[in-house]
Amino acid sequence: MKLGFVINSVKTEEVGYTTTRLAMTATNMGHEVWYISPGDFSYASDDKLYADAVGPSRSNFKILKNFLADVQGAKARKERICASELDILMLRNDPAGEEGEGRSWARSSAIQFGRVAVRHGVVVLNDPSSLGRAMNKMYLQLFPEEVRPKTLISRNKAEIRSFAKEMGGTVVLKPLQGSGGQGVFLLRKDDISNLNQMVEAISRDGYVIAQEYLPAAADGDTRLFMMNGYPLRYKNRLAAFRRVNLGGDIRSNLHAGGKKMQAEITDAMLHVAEVVRPKLVQDGMFLVGLDIVGDKLMEINVFSPGGLGSAQTFENVNFSVPVIEALERKVEYMKFYRRNFDNLEMATL
Repeated sequence: MKLGFVINSVKTEEVGYTTTRLAMTATNMGHEVWYISPGDFSYASDDKLYADAVGPSRSNFKILKNFLADVQGAKARKERICASELDILMLRNDPAGEEGEGRSWARSSAIQFGRVAVRHGVVVLNDPSSLGRAMNKMYLQLFPEEVRPKTLISRNKAEIRSFAKEMGGTVVLKPLQGSGGQGVFLLRKDDISNLNQMVEAISRDGYVIAQEYLPAAADGDTRLFMMNGYPLRYKNRLAAFRRVNLGGDIRSNLHAGGKKMQAEITDAMLHVAEVVRPKLVQDGMFLVGLDIVGDKLMEINVFSPGGLGSAQTFENVNFSVPVIEALERKVEYMKFYRRNFDNLEMATL
């Protein structure tokens, strides 16, 4: 299997990243692995897609540190590959991360070139056209009201103030575009006088999300992975972990200071997964991270969902293995149909 990972930059990849785990696992399973950044593609005059790619120099690694050092070092394989001949292209770059810092052109590049790859019979995951419609947190609003908190998306201060009062004076304010818990505020009833300043700080970069505050959020949230439309399960263990906020900070994101713990998956959480499953399948979302508080879906992560390593730590199984095995099956399916199968359907088969 020829497998390409689109990431923000090889230099900024880290040992604990889910992409690193997937790439090393695929390499150790005998597959050809390549890293590609959004600026490495070329759509040539022969109507084929090419990329300046980086790959590991050997095929067997015992630890993630050594694998990453290899692909980031002088020994890494550097080749101009024909991306049209890849079997799988995984779009794992974060358009809300470093791409927003002087590289706005890169935000949608992977999606655009991913669409070209689809036309050439490459299985592109998650489906690039659907990712284009999920470029910000408004994607959550496309899921049933039953499983998401009440939400207002606006730049109007008076409207946001009115919504806050309707919610009892306590709401969460955050940017429509963004990740990692950046720019997130908890507006309490006693802080309503600070609403204008909070909105101004967030709205400098676009729209503001005002979201119903769920008291259960004080205990953190649970990241549950979905694969092919179902909770990712391996050796009878679910790929999930819990994130707990520290020091009164409402953000449980790990790079916002949250602490990881083992998850306790409830029937309510599995119900949320079942409710969102049809749309994930409809949109060709192969690997997704659901952030759940109680019985509500707070966020849905379709771009480079991370944390498989955290789930592995608590559940003592390597969840990268079933992910790569699922990709292997898709490649076999495409061989049966001579690489002629709708990407949306193949994404979650």
